[in-house]
Amino acid sequence: MNNNKIASTRFLPLTLAAAVAMATAQHAAAEIVLYDQDETTFSTDGYINAFYVNSDVDREGEQFDRRQSRVKMGFLPNWIGFNFGKQIDGLKLGGRSSFWVTINDSETNGTDTAIDVRQFYGTVSSPEWGEVLVGKDFGLFSRSNIFLDELLAGYGNVSDTLGLVDGNGVSFGNIGTGYPYPFPTSQITYRNNNLAEGLRVAVGIMDPVDTNDDSAVGKSYQEEPRFESEVSYQFDVGGATIYSWLNGAYQTSDNTDKAVDSVTSQGLGYGVQAKMAGFSVTASGFQAEGINPFFTNNAGEATLREIDSEGYLLQGSYTFGKNRVALSYGKTEDDGNGLGTAADYETRGIAYFRTINDNLKLVAEYNQYEIDAAEGSGLGEDTNTFAVGAVLSW
Repeated sequence: MNNNKIASTRFLPLTLAAAVAMATAQHAAAEIVLYDQDETTFSTDGYINAFYVNSDVDREGEQFDRRQSRVKMGFLPNWIGFNFGKQIDGLKLGGRSSFWVTINDSETNGTDTAIDVRQFYGTVSSPEWGEVLVGKDFGLFSRSNIFLDELLAGYGNVSDTLGLVDGNGVSFGNIGTGYPYPFPTSQITYRNNNLAEGLRVAVGIMDPVDTNDDSAVGKSYQEEPRFESEVSYQFDVGGATIYSWLNGAYQTSDNTDKAVDSVTSQGLGYGVQAKMAGFSVTASGFQAEGINPFFTNNAGEATLREIDSEGYLLQGSYTFGKNRVALSYGKTEDDGNGLGTAADYETRGIAYFRTINDNLKLVAEYNQYEIDAAEGSGLGEDTNTFAVGAVLSW
């Protein structure tokens, strides 16, 4: 019971913040241009979804076992975004703001729907030297791991231990079962997309986060920002398009209380996706030390230790006509930075996507989620979820 209280306290306020934007190319392709004159553009894009969900929960301690029906949004919440662009003095100036909302109000706060700003940034770019982004955007470590998730527009896992079955926000997709979530954060990031054909490099400094104990007599501090980067390379071979990537993060957090250990956080993410005809195969993974295996910014302020977590995600899909079928298996092995106890987190899923037109898609998904932890920890869980819903985008 105590473990459940701890998990709920940590994760329930975060569930809305635990999904991710679809890749920039996806919203850009469907955007509606509101203004385009004098080398100045202003456009909007949006995403709306809802699912009927039925979860069969089997947890350690029979008091939690139940079958729960919900009407919720999926792995991605609902958003509306605005994009700005202007060509001036040989430079391309840009900007994006996106506002994310939950459709799930509650008995306690009525219709007080949360509004979450995930992106609010500006860019300055040139064909000669690349692009600089300043503001708030998703991180670089684990970025492609989640952006290329085959179930991004689906539902994914809804752990009851993490407070997701009854939560007011999103499901977790494959967060915590294959990759951590690259939390939106303030940053200054440089990108160069012109080093070679298909090669892209991004390096950035991020606002650092507390990862060690912020005790009553001490104060956590970071002498340097968090450093993150990603290198990706896309090429064609034998009729297939291959996209590969490598990303990472590094940060050290100290404390004015000398009795509190400093924590060095470092992580490496990687993956490859191959597409040929209607087939797509994706394999990705990560290895980390001193990093929360659920959230790269340690949301919830868990006291981390320099212990390991690692995970991988294997997926395949086949598209025929307006239909797509996807299979997914993901697992994260954590030595205890997530919930304070060593545990393995595992998700298996199958999803069917039916494209009605460019702006409407139907989704059906079945997901199995499992936490394997020491008996008596209160973390053991097997939850099976069926979800069916609709996605509208522009």
